[in-house]
Amino acid sequence: MWENILSELLVKHRGKTIGIVLGLIASILFVSFGFWKTFFIALCIGLGYLLGKSIDDDKDIELWFKKLFKDK
Repeated sequence: MWENILSELLVKHRGKTIGIVLGLIASILFVSFGFWKTFFIALCIGLGYLLGKSIDDDKDIELWFKKLFKDK
């Protein structure tokens, strides 16, 4: 059963799954526990999801970063 779920996640939602896992791992490596640190973990997971979703939707990640950090 778990093999089917994991297989479906990796096949249909590869980028999102990888993004969430990487965001979770990175946030755990950088912080321990507490409100703001837990908030940081959630933020990393959310950003990992958005990045993974961009990969799944075949969007240009470089363009996404340029829009995010454009000069005002």
